[in-house]
Amino acid sequence: MDKRKVMPLLIVEDSDEDFEVLQIFMEDMAVENPIYRCTTGDKALDFLYQPSGEAAAANVRPSMILLDLNLPGTDGKEVLVRLKQDQRFCEIPIVIFTTNADPSVVKFCYRKGANGYLLKPVETDRFEKAIQAFVRYWLDTNIPPDWIEIAG
Repeated sequence: MDKRKVMPLLIVEDSDEDFEVLQIFMEDMAVENPIYRCTTGDKALDFLYQPSGEAAAANVRPSMILLDLNLPGTDGKEVLVRLKQDQRFCEIPIVIFTTNADPSVVKFCYRKGANGYLLKPVETDRFEKAIQAFVRYWLDTNIPPDWIEIAG
C-alpha cells in the first residue's frame, strides 16, 4: 500500500459548491487520503495550532494544504505567510487554488513560500483537469517531507 494514500489533506475553501465539486472529482480519481476542510483562514489556523475534536483525536498533521486565497476573515495570503514562517509547518507543501490570476499575487505567493499555484477555472471540464493535475502530481507522484517518517 502506498503510504501517501493515508496522509491527510487539508483543504481551505469557503465555497461549498467548489468544495463539493472538488470532492466529486477526487472520489472519481479514487483519492483515499483523509480530507479535512476549513472554511476560513481563521479556522485553518485554529485547526493547525489548536486542534480539537476529530483533528485532535486523530493527531492530524496535514501532508498537503490546498489553499484558497479569497477567504472571509484572515485571507489565504496571511495563512500562507504565517505557516511558512513557522518551523512547525513550513515544510508542509501549500498549493494555492484560487480564481485570482493577478501576476503580482502569484509572485507574492511564491515569494512567501507557496509550492504551487493553480487557477480555479469556472468551466467544469477545466476545473476537473486542474484537480486531476493536482492529484496526479501532489498526491500520487510528489514525495512530501512527512512521507519519509511514515514510510521509514
